[in-house]
Order: sequence, then C-alpha cells, then structure tokens
Amino acid sequence: YKSVGFKSFLDTDKEEAKKVKMAAPDLSMKQWMGYFGNVGKLSPIPKDMKFGEVPEGVLRLGGTFAVSGNEVLYQWSDRVPGDHPVIDDVLSIATGTN
Repeated sequence: YKSVGFKSFLDTDKEEAKKVKMAAPDLSMKQWMGYFGNVGKLSPIPKDMKFGEVPEGVLRLGGTFAVSGNEVLYQWSDRVPGDHPVIDDVLSIATGTN
C-alpha cells in the first residue's frame, strides 16, 4: 500500500478530509449485517494485539486503479475511509471513451 502512495488514516489532512462528501449507502438491515460480517473477516485481529489497539490494516486507506498492460491509466488515493472517485470517470478512462 505504501509503495503506491496509500496513506494511513492517521496521516489524513483535516482540511482535505472536510472536502469529502460522504453519505451512507442505502442498505437493508440484512445487507448491513452482511457488511459488518465481511469487515470482521477482512480485518482479522492479530494474535498478539492488546485490547484497545487498532490493527494497521484498519487504518490503511486504499484507492482505485485503471490499468492497461503495464500502463497505469488512472490512479486515485482515498483521502478518508469511504472516499472514492466518480465511477463514471473511472469507467470512461478505462474504456477510452473520455
């Protein structure tokens, strides 16, 4: 993650974070329960972790790439958890219709 420029949530610039417009997804109770179950599976707790500590993987921000062969056509780095690019923009770049 570090090698492609993804940061830790702890490194988030507070002013940059204020620019992010986020809204909760429209999920049913069953979908929310499935979501939280997946989070637990994807963010395992290391055996040596003490109560109250946060796993590094939980703090790591992600991003989005569009690649063609060895060429990176598009890269987006999340500014905060839940931040994401405009999907239509990514698809347009990835399909060459921009």
